[in-house]
Amino acid sequence: MTKNFDYLGNTFQIQLLNQIIVDKEFAQSIIEVLDPSYFDNKYFKLIIQMVKEYYQKYQSTPGFETLEQISKVEISVELALKIVLDTIKQVQNAPFEGSVFVQEKALKFCKQQELQKVMNKAQKIIDQGDFESYDTVEGLVRTALQVGIRDGGVQDIFSGMDEVLNDDFRHPIPMGIPGIDRLMKGGLAKGEIGVILAPTGVGKTTLMTKIANTAFNMGYNVIQIFFEDNPKIIQRKHFTIWTGVEPDRLAIEKEAVMDKVEEIRNTMSNKLILKKLPSDTVTMNEIKNQIRKMVADGTPIDMVTLDYIDCVVPENTRNDEWKAEGSVMRHFEAMCHEMNLVGWTATQGNRSSINYFSR
Repeated sequence: MTKNFDYLGNTFQIQLLNQIIVDKEFAQSIIEVLDPSYFDNKYFKLIIQMVKEYYQKYQSTPGFETLEQISKVEISVELALKIVLDTIKQVQNAPFEGSVFVQEKALKFCKQQELQKVMNKAQKIIDQGDFESYDTVEGLVRTALQVGIRDGGVQDIFSGMDEVLNDDFRHPIPMGIPGIDRLMKGGLAKGEIGVILAPTGVGKTTLMTKIANTAFNMGYNVIQIFFEDNPKIIQRKHFTIWTGVEPDRLAIEKEAVMDKVEEIRNTMSNKLILKKLPSDTVTMNEIKNQIRKMVADGTPIDMVTLDYIDCVVPENTRNDEWKAEGSVMRHFEAMCHEMNLVGWTATQGNRSSINYFSR
């Protein structure tokens, strides 16, 4: 039986290290059974050992900057330190493509290793004729089979009572349109999503930009993801919102616009990140991993706007287009809930995935 990840290659191991640092939930499911010996490179082994030690102490994996600081403290040999720091950079910049495969393959490998250990222990018990230890063997097997099963959010009924009984426990972020914000009791709270349903050409992108701009102005970190627009067009929409200068006059009043935008940049310490992605090739899991990478790099995200969700492909190819679109919407909802984000997206009026919300 294969003893390490050597057969999967160097890139796989770099991506796996990235996922352990970036995806905290995945790390929680695998870190206890992920042995440094499973990696074939001594510097990979050293990095995962530092990550495991940090996890045992803080019950969370370190970010990349923290991991670099730990390396500087732990490694005294200058050449070794340089190689480790260079490797951490490689891990940080690992590609997102194939992350689902990497996670699934790593979990299956660790399950197999744990089962092998259990079978060896069980065989020794059988060889000794200790049939009274059946319950012990059964318990060992059951534990091995639990590898990779994630906590489903189990919570004591009495936990966090002060927060639960707070009058404004939702802490909504307004969308910037007073009438709709009143209907939504202040806007959307983290973990909730809103969907703008409209046909082509009626201003969905402008409205999504207004929502992102409002949240940013209130001090939240926002990532505005879009697929079909030029980033400069999105920037111009934000400049219009900030200055009140109509789009066709931005160039004419360029100096005044730049002064106002510069003032905002110098005033705000939070971030509004514009991200253009290729249409019809990106999955929701890849988007989630990109957001996780930003969080790991020190930028906690409060809101994500996705313009628009029709451009995201499902994780698995489905023959039923309606179910495929509904799957993407459910993954968006699950991502926002899992990562504690406010999520806004838009969809074409003739798309059927919106039926998911009418059930």
